[in-house]
Amino acid sequence: MPVHRPGSVRPRHLFLAGLLLAALTLVLAVPASAADTPARGSARMGIGVLAHDGSAGTPVPGDATQTEGVDVSGYQGNVAWSTLWSSGVRWAYSKATEGTYYTNPYFAQQYNGSYNVGMIRGAYHFATPDTTSGATQANYFADHGGAWSRDGKTLPGVLDIEWNPYGAACYGKSTSAMVSWIADFLNTYKARTGRDAVIYTATSWWTQCTGNYAGFATANPLWIARYATDPGTLPAGWSFYTMWQYTSSGPIVGDHDKFNGALDRVVALANG
Repeated sequence: MPVHRPGSVRPRHLFLAGLLLAALTLVLAVPASAADTPARGSARMGIGVLAHDGSAGTPVPGDATQTEGVDVSGYQGNVAWSTLWSSGVRWAYSKATEGTYYTNPYFAQQYNGSYNVGMIRGAYHFATPDTTSGATQANYFADHGGAWSRDGKTLPGVLDIEWNPYGAACYGKSTSAMVSWIADFLNTYKARTGRDAVIYTATSWWTQCTGNYAGFATANPLWIARYATDPGTLPAGWSFYTMWQYTSSGPIVGDHDKFNGALDRVVALANG
């Protein structure tokens, strides 16, 4: 009968302990960003601004008249539009779609609710250039809330093109491929609605991912994202912004914006 000697199983125990330690090391080595990646469909305007551009201060009052607005998504749920109206908000954008796989479940309450209290409203599309073509996404947007009507209270649709919350910042595209994707979206949207879409972006992302392309500035209004005391340097081609998202921590809904003009200019954009 074999004799058991004290300590004879220690090498095996040490081997198993080593395997467990190695497995734990691999788990801990997984980048935190992988675990923090949001669920598809949950992206919203400015989702990457705080992480990439930071936040500093509030807008400094200027000489020009500006009109307060807000932008909302499914993240905000049902919005207290009467409260926002009473606070001075006069225009709003609601997220309608993302890619070709998501529609905002709160879109009707947000889009119609803002209209019903007297606001001028519009819809935006969160672009995912790595999933389908620009034309495909423009059609999806137009079919699911992004259409336009000449009623004096409907703003043209917005292409929200910014940092990819699900992966590589530029969606794996070269600068020329990104410009082509954007052009595909814009051309299709105009063919569907008769309007030039607004472009929402941040200067740092635009510079990195389009090579600071200037070719859209003549037709497409700019909605600049920068959480600071001023909108800063604008992307190439645009000498002024039409809208500026200046904070993600404003009252009631968080995302607040300035329209670069009095209310009659908001109406003018709605009317084309």
